[in-house]
Parts: sequence; structure tokens; C-alpha cells
Amino acid sequence: MTPRITLLVASLHALLYVALSLRVVLLRKGRGVGIGTGGDAELARAVRVHGNFAEYVPLALLLLALLELAGTPSGLLWAFGLGLLLARVLHALGLARASGYSAGRFGGTLLTFLLLAAMAATGLWRVLAATAS
Repeated sequence: MTPRITLLVASLHALLYVALSLRVVLLRKGRGVGIGTGGDAELARAVRVHGNFAEYVPLALLLLALLELAGTPSGLLWAFGLGLLLARVLHALGLARASGYSAGRFGGTLLTFLLLAAMAATGLWRVLAATAS
């Protein structure tokens, strides 16, 4: 079984990751910063957006792939995968605009956490249900 939903969702996330990476590269080039942030607030936010993405998305995509391979209904997989993409876009837009509170950052973070918890709970349920039968 090919995890087609996860493949598409992961591909979309990869494109977003490239866009976030390019933003960091272009800001560094424009500011003449070879490594780090050089004390530039906008560059620091771009680095955190990129880093935050790299911290949360791999685990979420791994869970999504395992859920798909375990036979989780496709509607739920689509909801998890596209919800994650929405969460990461919201977070990136919110944090890119301001380092403090923003609705996008808060909503993206909350949605990411809720989706991770829901995917983990679904995975646990699938394992326990399979073990009980």
C-alpha cells in the first residue's frame, strides 16, 4: 500500500519548508549575515519560523504516514494532513509579522498541538483496538 495521502501532504509541506528556507537565505544575504541573525529582529523571526517548522512537522508527518499505513479512514487522514498545513501556514504568517502575540501564531500553534494529540490518540486507539481483537 502506497501512503498516497501522506505523500501529497508531505510534498506540500516540503514546498512550504523550501519557501521558509529561502526567506532565511534571502534575508541573510540582504543583511550580510553569514550565520546566525546578526541581531536583526526580522531575520531572527524568520529563523524561528523555519526552526519551529523543522521541529514539529517531521513527527506529525511520521504519525500521518503510520496512520495511513495502519488503514485509518482517508477522510481523517485528509483532515489531519491539511489541518497541519493550515496550522503551519498560520504560524509562519503570524510569527513572521511580529515576535509577540498574534492570532496566526497562537492559532497555528494551538492547531498543531491539537492535531499532534489527535493523531497520537488515533494511533493509540488503532493499536489497542487491534490488540483487543
